[in-house]
Amino acid sequence: MTIVLTPYWSNGVQKLKVAPQPPPKPARGLTPPVLDESIHYRRCLAQLRSKDKGIEKYIYLSQLKDADANMFYKLCLNHMSEITPLIYTPTVGDACQQYSHIYRRPEGLYISIKDKGNVGKVLRNWPKIDDARISVVTDGSRILGLGDLGVNGMPISIGKLSLYIAGAGIRPSATIPICIDVGTDNKEFLEDPLYLGLRQPRIPQAEMHELMEEFMHEMSVVFPHLIIQFEDFSTDKAFAFLKAFRDKYPLFNDDIQGTGAVVLSGFLNAAKISSAASGRPLKDHKILFLGAGSAGVGVGMQLMSFFKLQGLSEQEARERIYLVDSQGLIFDSRGPMAEHKKFFSRKDYNGPPMKDLVDIIDYVKPTALLGLSTIKGAFNQPVIETMSALNPRPIIFPLSNPVRLSECEFHEAVEWSKGMVIFASGSPFPQQEFNGHTLYPGQGNNMYVFPGIGLGSILARVSSITDSMIEAASLGLANSLTEEEHSLDLVYPRIERIREISAGIALAVIREAQKNGVDRSIDLRKMPDAALLSFIKSKMWNP
Repeated sequence: MTIVLTPYWSNGVQKLKVAPQPPPKPARGLTPPVLDESIHYRRCLAQLRSKDKGIEKYIYLSQLKDADANMFYKLCLNHMSEITPLIYTPTVGDACQQYSHIYRRPEGLYISIKDKGNVGKVLRNWPKIDDARISVVTDGSRILGLGDLGVNGMPISIGKLSLYIAGAGIRPSATIPICIDVGTDNKEFLEDPLYLGLRQPRIPQAEMHELMEEFMHEMSVVFPHLIIQFEDFSTDKAFAFLKAFRDKYPLFNDDIQGTGAVVLSGFLNAAKISSAASGRPLKDHKILFLGAGSAGVGVGMQLMSFFKLQGLSEQEARERIYLVDSQGLIFDSRGPMAEHKKFFSRKDYNGPPMKDLVDIIDYVKPTALLGLSTIKGAFNQPVIETMSALNPRPIIFPLSNPVRLSECEFHEAVEWSKGMVIFASGSPFPQQEFNGHTLYPGQGNNMYVFPGIGLGSILARVSSITDSMIEAASLGLANSLTEEEHSLDLVYPRIERIREISAGIALAVIREAQKNGVDRSIDLRKMPDAALLSFIKSKMWNP
């Protein structure tokens, strides 16, 4: 038996610890006589493909991860495009809705309002405290586009961390999925005898903030090396908690910042294709959003970076972005509105309320239409045709998840734009044949950026995650396409290259953290880029 000692720092002192050992193989007689690893890999893949429903495949993969994590992640890495939609969107939406019915065994950490005052004690029950490096935290109040799912939101945290492991090589023992249960306002779940969460309405905002203050403080004490990702908090809480804690702890909100980063990246590439067709300069693009929640406003703020990169001022960049909510175009004289919507509220329109999307498109004349509304079919034929009449290559990004809430589907956008659409969606769609050409949809999946953000933040041991680090991740993704991918007019790289992409993003994030002075791994500052990239890849866990 070989014992490997690895160095680590504790309170400024370098110490040694025993590196984790792979579990021993079962003794002879405890497995069939001919159990070959490569054959068993084929067996597991065949079992997965024998299931005919996404939720059944999800259940099978969950059981496989529990029984044989190495095999689970081998399947993920070798069949990324096939398995990602099963462990994350769109299938994870069904898994959340049915979580209390398909539950098998505990996974993750649950903090409830009943633990208030004792949160630290509960956190210390986690069995691998010293290994913990990254956590995804949700309160289940706005899961995807499905609303308040309460404790049934836990599969979101689990699924995201599976993608950190598969996409960036974070060690499985370093991850902590967490669900904060403060009740639910979902009447169906409160009446469901199998529901696993507290049977009470959600607590008031003031009490929630007190719990989060305690939770975040105790997390920093119990897990001093932890990066935290907030996931699927309702819009008001998402903005409030990000603002309250981002300067105190190393954290980011994937719905606000991650979505914004991945959309900015796709838009950078889409805008170049669109401008090449129209002859317009990049700074002349206009973006119209349908949906003004945390994701819509967060993406809008991130897309301001696109215009600032073209030389526009912050105010000029803001004026290139228009938002539409359930009451139509957002403008100042419309009346009272939620605080987060005011940032993009128009000051240059004082007419009557404008609610019809086609009318709004005719008025704004956008080059890009982005959907974060969760309204199925919102981008209908008149909408796509109007966008196509205004632009030789219209940019259409229906980003709502899951598929059944997407503003339009790829085949519709292709047909109604006569094959000219530049398309990216939140959930996957199949490629389409049109006039003898194969057209490929982009998928603006956050998994392109958050694994690299997490990996870079862990390796740099950052004290906080800055906006410029998120922007660096976005630019890193935008620049990761190969010549072949550019030739096919893709706006995102192929997901099969996710490890390579994540390493490049981690490099960009580390360098930006160093510029911002928030890194604590000072030895990395001396490394040239090539050496640092090799170091990053060496730290990726492989099954």
